[in-house]
Amino acid sequence: MNTKVIAIAGGSGSGKSYLARSLGNFYPKEDMLIIEQDSYYKDISHMDYESRCNQNFDHPNAIDSILIEDHLKKFLSGKCVSIPNYNFIEHLREKVDQKIKPCPIIIIEGILMLHYTSLHKFFSLKIYIDTPEPIRFSRRVERDVRFRGRTPESIKKQYYSTVKPMHKKFVQPTKSYSDIVLKGTDLKDKLIKKIKSRIDLI
Repeated sequence: MNTKVIAIAGGSGSGKSYLARSLGNFYPKEDMLIIEQDSYYKDISHMDYESRCNQNFDHPNAIDSILIEDHLKKFLSGKCVSIPNYNFIEHLREKVDQKIKPCPIIIIEGILMLHYTSLHKFFSLKIYIDTPEPIRFSRRVERDVRFRGRTPESIKKQYYSTVKPMHKKFVQPTKSYSDIVLKGTDLKDKLIKKIKSRIDLI
């Protein structure tokens, strides 16, 4: 199987997940797998809940990039993988027994997916979504309140203490590694068309 691995990076709330899911509508379900970087937060179950909540989840050290590399190697070798499932409310990895098969197109998305240069050799296409900060912030608030049990106050505190500085230091610079830079303010159909045309040429 000729597996294509597409990396999508960009700031928190830039539209990475939405774009990946939208792209999936243009391919048969069995031909595409979407992997979230957030599934690979390091196991911090040895910490108490308060300590887990105070971790800097936007720093590169929070992600188990070694496990990501191992899983990509296995996928590209035709092997099945058990991808972790992360609980954002408890900040814990949940036990996963289901093995996922490799498929022709794998999209792996996350704020730091272009930061780990050791992973670049696996990527057939590197994409960075550049979205204005006010849009990214409002999307993050809406997402974290709705799906992650957070309060607007806690989200704002985290954003300015870790998310914003980590974006400036680690995320924004990775735009230079991308093969394509997309404007997050463009219409979805325009973005999809641009990406799909590149994927189909690989």
